[in-house]
Amino acid sequence: MNGPIDGLLSTLRLTDTGARTTEDIFTGPSQWMPLGRVFGGQVLAQSLTAAMHTVPVERTIHSMHGYFLRPGDVEHPITFAVDRLHDGRSFSTRRTHAYQHGEPILSLIASFQTADDGLDHQFDMPDDLPDPDSLPSTADVLGHLDHDVARYWSSERAFDVRHIPSPVYLSVEGERMPRQAVWMKAFGRLPDDPRQHRAALAYASDYSILEPVLRAHGVAWATPGLRVASLDHAMWWHRDARVDEWLLFTTESPSASGGRGLSLGRIYTRDGRLIASVAQEGMVRVPEPRAFD
Repeated sequence: MNGPIDGLLSTLRLTDTGARTTEDIFTGPSQWMPLGRVFGGQVLAQSLTAAMHTVPVERTIHSMHGYFLRPGDVEHPITFAVDRLHDGRSFSTRRTHAYQHGEPILSLIASFQTADDGLDHQFDMPDDLPDPDSLPSTADVLGHLDHDVARYWSSERAFDVRHIPSPVYLSVEGERMPRQAVWMKAFGRLPDDPRQHRAALAYASDYSILEPVLRAHGVAWATPGLRVASLDHAMWWHRDARVDEWLLFTTESPSASGGRGLSLGRIYTRDGRLIASVAQEGMVRVPEPRAFD
């Protein structure tokens, strides 16, 4: 194992407090982040893990819809309250609220299903994209910078992220278009538990999903005064996969308006299986209006 992977796994190891009212109560740590706010993907993954603890292992998460309500504080742990909304013959539904300082920071509903046979099709993976080994890593792009955020993105995140056509960390190169793709995989081996891989996939899906909104307008993450915050996040898991093997995350933004941007994404294995679909709307505020070119 390595430090970032150990950090990821430690956040997913929640403590069952043993408290039972109408809800199951768990607690979990916050990962350090350079700007002091809890990473949205972390609280998503933890909230899903809390819900998973209340569902039989044979019932697998297939969808979730969550709203980010307040920024989380990395200096404090998080409490997760799971409401067992419904258990049917094939499906279970859970609601998780994540709390800090007595106030909810995330509200999420997730659905679980026992394995079943049925119709099977998928959108094909793009076949004209470069191989991940041919692309620069985040460390290659940012590793030379003496800055807390650059250092964290370069060497302290749990996932290797490689952009197509290029990163938007410092500048936006080439055509301004509302779409991109990234290859991503965990930096180390994760346990074989499929539930951990599904939770970790939710974690990683929050890294770059809003970047097509920025790319479309030539706005880099380093733009002074830029403010970006996730508002909601929806995800559907279609098939199992390992997050410690290369995955392709294709994203596009169909609309941005009113200080918000919407992005839609699909996640594929390297051999072309569609494993998940994702949607997120975020607040995106730039210091000066920029026209779509």
